[in-house]
Amino acid sequence: MSQNSASGGSAGLRRAGEALSGALPALLVSAEHLTASVLPGAHGRRRSGPGSEFWQFRPIGPGDEASRIDWRRSARGDDLYLRESEWQAARPVSLWVDGGAAMNFTGDKARETKSYRARLLAMALSLVLLRGGERVGLAEADMTPRAGRAQANRLAVALAEEPGVAGEHGAIDLQAAPTGGHVVLFSDFLGELQHIEGALALAAARSMRGILVQVLDPVEEAFPYDGRTRFESMSGHMSFETLRAGDLREQYRDKLAARKDRLAAMARQSGWHATTLHTDRSAAEGLLWLYQALSGGQK
Repeated sequence: MSQNSASGGSAGLRRAGEALSGALPALLVSAEHLTASVLPGAHGRRRSGPGSEFWQFRPIGPGDEASRIDWRRSARGDDLYLRESEWQAARPVSLWVDGGAAMNFTGDKARETKSYRARLLAMALSLVLLRGGERVGLAEADMTPRAGRAQANRLAVALAEEPGVAGEHGAIDLQAAPTGGHVVLFSDFLGELQHIEGALALAAARSMRGILVQVLDPVEEAFPYDGRTRFESMSGHMSFETLRAGDLREQYRDKLAARKDRLAAMARQSGWHATTLHTDRSAAEGLLWLYQALSGGQK
């Protein structure tokens, strides 16, 4: 009996591994292609400066102090080398991608879901930063920011999973994110605002800076519905039917604009950035904006 159980467990593990291996390359390959086409020469935000982490050795030059010479490294040859530390302003980056059911929405079967676009951007941004030697992770206890290719693979495994939260939106939890680090939050941010406010308050208390990335499908902007229409949440917990959907268009658009304004104001008050990205636009545009925002080039 125990032998059969072990055999069944191995078979189940193998099937799970095969299923995952089919999803992993698709996301990872797409993200690698995206980073190569958008930011082929990006090297992260690392540079020399005050800090405790070793960065690199470099030959001594005019104006350098002799006290900074690393004699052990210099003894390997005829040149003198300095030991440089990493500038500590290169903060670790923690990513959070909403795993709620609402992120599975797409207004066109030929168009990717909000979830896929968010996970693709998160993976591509991770690759850019990791290739620059930076530390990247998820806002989860077992996925804290690390550097290296192995971390890229771990992130790809985690981000390859479809949203699994039963509710419309996942809960933002930044408890595991490093104090003083950067945070990038991906969601449609159409849920309860108090959850976002709570996350930003915690981030401010722990000297975190970050970006709110609102991912929307174009039909969520246009509201192209007329006549009798039944609206149902992706989780199936809410539904609404109207005979004159077109009459709701202006009111809906006003509420969405107010939501965007509120998100932008919350971000400003916390010293964060905020942006809205759409699934019918190029993912390259979003990746470039995110990279520049993390590098201090966006307002």
